[in-house]
Amino acid sequence: MYSPPPDPADSHRLADAHDKAAAALGVTHSGPLTWGWHGRTLSRRAEHPEHDACWLRLLAAPADKAGGKLWTGTADAARSVPSAVRRPVLHGLHDHTDGTYAYRAELTSYVDAPICAPSPVIRQELTLAPTWWSTLRESLTHLAAVRTDRVAVRQEWIDRSVPRFTGAPAPQITEWATAHGDLHFANLTADGPVIMDWEGWGVAPLGYDAALLYVYSLLAPATATRVKHEFADILDSPQGQAAQVIVVAELLQSASRGDHPDLVPPLRALIKEISETL
Repeated sequence: MYSPPPDPADSHRLADAHDKAAAALGVTHSGPLTWGWHGRTLSRRAEHPEHDACWLRLLAAPADKAGGKLWTGTADAARSVPSAVRRPVLHGLHDHTDGTYAYRAELTSYVDAPICAPSPVIRQELTLAPTWWSTLRESLTHLAAVRTDRVAVRQEWIDRSVPRFTGAPAPQITEWATAHGDLHFANLTADGPVIMDWEGWGVAPLGYDAALLYVYSLLAPATATRVKHEFADILDSPQGQAAQVIVVAELLQSASRGDHPDLVPPLRALIKEISETL
């Protein structure tokens, strides 16, 4: 859910921290506040004297829990992911703490193109040009070859969570590749596409990104069919089917916390379909 934190005090605290980060990075606000998933991030368009239009994104965490993969994802991508992968350019970082909470502000290039969907689970069909799909495939191919010690999905999580949430045996992954880790239409622009939100990228089961995009699309059948067509070589392979099982487990885990309950029936149907083909 893209919404402010439930406690108004947290909203005010984050907005104040965002203002301080803007001052530290030398930008002025020029757009409305945009909240991330469950109010965990706060972003806004800003103007920089050298870089012109930018995007200022603020992450927050308790001071004793700050750091780690999600904290450094954008900076790590700027160092390691080649420009052939279409993504925003990182211009600057600013870290600060108020003693209780830590904050990281990321100043990136402003992407003047709408995202494909307002939320990860799409409920309306999308019409995208053939060149959009080929450009996405090209970006993901370049990304898959990136060498990194970042991990997006671990075998230990698969072993524990797939049986628990799907009732299916946990796939034993033998082929891994670097993935964006959160590939859905709310992180893809309608032009390009540019791939947004790099906090969770890292090594994942082969086919993981294609599986994410497909499974998040199940409530829009025509779009899901298009995803399946464009990534058929991946999704129809044993590795791609294993990746789909893993993604279904992740989304069923999320649904157990109250997220996207209407996606649960097609998730269950997909697990049954894959189980019958194995």
